[in-house]
Amino acid sequence: MGVPTGFHTLTTYLVLDDAAAAIEFAERAFGATRLLRLTRPDGRILHAEVRIGDLPLMLADRPAPSSTGADPTTSTHGPGFGIHVYVDDPDAAIDRAVLAGAVLLDPAQDTDDGERRGTIRDPFGCTWWIATQRVARTRPELQRLFDARSR
Repeated sequence: MGVPTGFHTLTTYLVLDDAAAAIEFAERAFGATRLLRLTRPDGRILHAEVRIGDLPLMLADRPAPSSTGADPTTSTHGPGFGIHVYVDDPDAAIDRAVLAGAVLLDPAQDTDDGERRGTIRDPFGCTWWIATQRVARTRPELQRLFDARSR
């Protein structure tokens, strides 16, 4: 499988202070179409996907500050911009990235959304979600899974 239908090997991922406003802007300015919107109980967006033309864009709200006072922008999500990359073997790709100087944030693991995915931060501060699709799930199915988990 590898890359979900309708996506490309590389997908831009924005981590913002107001992802909902960014989605509305993309709809008004560029005719973006909403594909998926997973919202936390506090109303912030955990993960959203829109399509502008033939390209998907992933977005999320910046995480809340941690109890340790660490800045979540730099400690876990870099400068607010990341890349979601689909590869055949995320474990091997993460190992290569770490050997090349990346910091491992999350080791690859199988996820409820059908991906095997891990996260690294490159030496320049950019976050990379490295994944392969193992189970194809529709956007409505993903929404139902998230809603059931959030209850």
